[in-house]
This record gives sequence, structure tokens and C-alpha cells, in this order.
Amino acid sequence: MTTVIKTFPVAISARHIHLSEEDLQTLFGPNATLTMDFDLSQPGQFAAKERVSIEGPKGIIHNVRVLGPVRAATQVEVSRTDAMKLGIHPPLRQSGDIDNSASIKLIYGERELVIPQGVIIAQAHIHMTEEDAQALAVHNNEVVAVEVVSERPVTFRGVVVRVSNDFSLEMHIDTDEANAGFIEQQTQGKLVKASS
Repeated sequence: MTTVIKTFPVAISARHIHLSEEDLQTLFGPNATLTMDFDLSQPGQFAAKERVSIEGPKGIIHNVRVLGPVRAATQVEVSRTDAMKLGIHPPLRQSGDIDNSASIKLIYGERELVIPQGVIIAQAHIHMTEEDAQALAVHNNEVVAVEVVSERPVTFRGVVVRVSNDFSLEMHIDTDEANAGFIEQQTQGKLVKASS
């Protein structure tokens, strides 16, 4: 029997970095590994104690947290406000879609690394299992709208559904989106189907 889901939590994703194994070694030294600080809401994902600075043509942002585990390619996720401070123009993309995205310099102490691409502004999305998707009557990569009730109610459009049994049900938005809607961590969102 399928569970009826009326609302789901909305998580605010601050700027962060996913490193490849090669770039991890370059920045933190040979045989470096990520040190877990705490688990994240998505299974198997964690916030590492390691932090780096990111530098663009117009500015630098310090203490950007690295998330684990390592990935096949380095990816930096920032907000539009961050991008303006750095002087870069990252595209709005789904996580993992980094072809022809923005470049940035990563700095840790005396070590520096310029990645030619990998900086994106993450498109708002909902992680869910196959059972969740069935309950919500949506499918993988479907684009939906989500209503979030807060002090300043807002409806997000262009939200991508991402389905995998490795996921936990949760919508992810960035800090700019959260600030615009006066949204705090774990505020509840409600799916608004385009056909409704």
C-alpha cells in the first residue's frame, strides 16, 4: 500500500564543494582523505571538516565546506549572490551537469588549484525514492512546482524530481531562494502539479 505524502521537508543548501580524488590529493596532500564532521540528510553523504577558499576575478570566499564522499569530478555549488561576489557566471544546472560550466580557483593554505569547469548554481530539486515518487505521482526528471508556506509564501517553479532508492525525501534549495521566501531549514513544501 502506497503511503500518502502531503508535504515534505525543504533543506537549504549553502555553498559547498565536491572534490575528485585527484583534486583532493592536490589540495590536501598525498594520501589525504576527507574527515567526516557530521552526516547529511541524504544517505551516505557527509559534511567533511576540510574547508577551502574559492577565488574568482572579483573576490574570494573563505571557509567553503567540502562534502563527501569524493566524486568522479570536482563540482562547486554557489548561489547567484556568491557568483556576483566572485565575478563569475555559473549556469543553473542539475548536480553533476558541469560541462562548459564556470571556472574557479580553489585554495588551501599554500596550495592552489584552478578547475577549468565545475562551478554551477544548483537547480532546485526534490530527492525521493521510487515509493515516494509513486505516492506523489511524479517520475524521475519531471519538472514540477512546489509551494512553500512561510511568512513570505512562495511557489518554486522549475523544480526537478530526482528519483533513486538511495535518496531520502527532501527538497533542496540554495540560500538565495531560502532568503527570498523567508524559509528556514525543514520548512514543509507541497507539490503543485502543472495539470492541477
